[in-house]
Formats: sequence, C-alpha cells, structure tokens
Amino acid sequence: MEELLRFEHVSFAYEDGAERRLALRDCSVSIGAGERIAVLGSNGAGKSTFFLLANGVLCPKEGTVFFHGEPVGRKKQELNRLRRGVGLVFQDPDVQILGGTVEEEISFGPMNLGLPRQEVRRRMDSAVERMRLEDLRQRAPQYLSGGEKKRVSIADALAMEPELLLMDEPAASLDPENCRLLEKTLDMLGEQGLALAVATHDVDFAWRWARRILVFRDGCLAADRTPEEIFSDTALLDDCHLARPMLFRAAEAMGLRPLPRTMEEFERAVSGRQGGETV
Repeated sequence: MEELLRFEHVSFAYEDGAERRLALRDCSVSIGAGERIAVLGSNGAGKSTFFLLANGVLCPKEGTVFFHGEPVGRKKQELNRLRRGVGLVFQDPDVQILGGTVEEEISFGPMNLGLPRQEVRRRMDSAVERMRLEDLRQRAPQYLSGGEKKRVSIADALAMEPELLLMDEPAASLDPENCRLLEKTLDMLGEQGLALAVATHDVDFAWRWARRILVFRDGCLAADRTPEEIFSDTALLDDCHLARPMLFRAAEAMGLRPLPRTMEEFERAVSGRQGGETV
C-alpha cells in the first residue's frame, strides 16, 4: 500500500496568553492510499488537532509531517502541496462555506490554485455530479438544509482532487436519513479509491464502516488497530470512555463468528444458525 501521509513524533500546543495547552503529544502514524479509517476519542482528545495538522492548517511545534515521503515545512509551496493532497471537511459546514452560489463555492478552491478556467469548470462539474448537487447549482448555500450544506462542503474538498479526505464529525446535526446518505457517499468515495479518515463518536458507524481505527486520549494516539482488536480491548475502551458497538455486543453474546459488521450480515448469520439448528 502506497503511503500518503506520515507523522513522525508530531506535537502541537495551543498558546492562550501565558497559558500553553499541549493538544497533541509525540504522535507517529501513517495513512496509506485507499484506507478507511475511523478516528475515535472523547472531546478534547486531539482528533481535530490531528486533522488540522494533517491538512496544513496548523504546523507542528515538534516533529515532522510527510506527504508522499517528502517533509512538509512552513514554506507556502510545501503547505499548498499538502493541502491539495489532503482535503478537510469541517464539522460545521457554515465555517467552510463562503460562496454566493453552490457553483461559486465549489469553484473557489480550484480557482485559488490558479488553474485554467476550463479545468476549474471540469472539477466543479465533477464534484457537483459526485455529490448529487445538480439541482442546487445556482442556490445560495446559506439557505440550504443541513444535509445539503454538508454535501456542498464535501464537494468543496473533492474539487481539489485530494488523495486523502479528512472529515471531522460529518454526521453532527444530521437527521437519520441524511446520515444514511452520508454513509452511502463515504462508501462511494472509498470505492473510487479515495483514502478516508472520519472523526466520530458513533462507535456503531465505526464498526460497520472502518477497516482501521485510531483512538486518541489526552492528546496521545492510544491505539492504532483493526476494529475487531479495538472493540475487544475492554481496558482500552474503559480508559478512553468508549462503548462497544451494538452489533459487536450482540454477536459476541450469541457466539457468532466471524463477527458481523452490518445488520444484514447479522440477520444472515442468525438465520443460518437457526436453519442449522432446525436441521
């Protein structure tokens, strides 16, 4: 697997007057092409700071961020290379959305890259199509619903054509139907080869969607394992204030193997067991 992003002993502290708050401590981790990663941890654990460093919004106080094996310093050229390759979707889309229309909003990033108008249009059209925004092209983003704004903010990032997309609590404030649409979008983007890292408090989502989980605690990377390993480690879950996913608990109680990831897999496993017992 090709390595896209790597942190080597990265630390970051926020300065608040005379007070210095260490938000990320000695973090070393890498992310490869096409990965599907859930990032878990309590509020203040370091998830958002990790994302801001990964996208170049923040620069490390110590340690080094690498993109495609090349160190990223503070030079504009280096930071722009990182920001083009690593997209970031904020938790609150209103923080991210600035354009007067959806088309203008999605075109903003590519235009700032100084791309030819034809290329800007191609990228904007592609992002609109991928996020199913055709009927909203000329709408003012501030008047869209929460779910529609979230789709526009994802389209913003996709128009930059990143190799890795970071999403900070993308389901926050979304109703169940928009959460389902968001998950379908993530599946679609993953199938298209985009590497994805999603910060979430939803352990049920992390269990059914992710193939790898990073757990942060008090600014430290506490664990980097498969979902099965993470949710089998009761000491880690207790220490990081995480619960086991509902399907995981139900499947373990019934002794199902392999552990089902989705409700459909769970129902098939239960039905198969019942059929076997009947015979």
